[in-house]
Amino acid sequence: MKTTPLANRAPETGAFFTRDRNWHPPAFAPGYKSTVFRAPQKPLIAFPNTLSETTGPAFGHDMLGPLDHDLIHNFARAGESAIGERIIVHGKVLDERGKPVPGVLVEVWQANAGGRYRHKKEGYIAPLDPNFGGCGRVITDAEGHYAFRSIRPGPYPWPNGPNDWRPAHIHLSIFGVGFVQRLITQLYFEGDPLIPHCPILNTIADEKAVAQLVAHLDMQNSEPMDSLAYRFDIVVRGRRSTPFENRMEGN
Repeated sequence: MKTTPLANRAPETGAFFTRDRNWHPPAFAPGYKSTVFRAPQKPLIAFPNTLSETTGPAFGHDMLGPLDHDLIHNFARAGESAIGERIIVHGKVLDERGKPVPGVLVEVWQANAGGRYRHKKEGYIAPLDPNFGGCGRVITDAEGHYAFRSIRPGPYPWPNGPNDWRPAHIHLSIFGVGFVQRLITQLYFEGDPLIPHCPILNTIADEKAVAQLVAHLDMQNSEPMDSLAYRFDIVVRGRRSTPFENRMEGN
């Protein structure tokens, strides 16, 4: 499916840009089995943004702990750490016009190095890591930059098809100063051979949109003898925002 060239679009005005639904994954994608049951059955209706949506509130900004950004240690016993390949994920949160967005709450959650989540309904047979909780959060600084430390998650099977596997990924929730700025998405890793086989990623029609979900190896910001770094920039709104998950939110 082709998208309209940017040069042919009308200039954007106002606080928020209209979402290009050819860029984001559709709500109904039969290859991603659960969308068949949860996709809307009626045409979407657009509502104008209200003052509360465009100005707030934002949650959790004053509740961060000293290790919330460090998933290697924030659930570990004293003197211990999570097992797996240690990584740093960093980048910038940008608005529709490419300007940094400060004060954004970035929440993350993921599977452990074996591909298992710490969740009571988790069914995968990979072992749990007693020192890894799999969740954290950070707030962007004045230049829109964020960073957190973690363990590279492992791939895991899921009951979408007879032999479907999720690539290694990290979930992110980005919450700005207003409800309509919220974005829930997933970060993947450069070079992962499972990316082309993922039914969720295959719901996205534009290859450039898929590429926008891939974090790139950043040796310049890696820590020698400790952690590899990956860069992942996030665009919170606009026609080329970071693709949403299939559960559509916002306007």
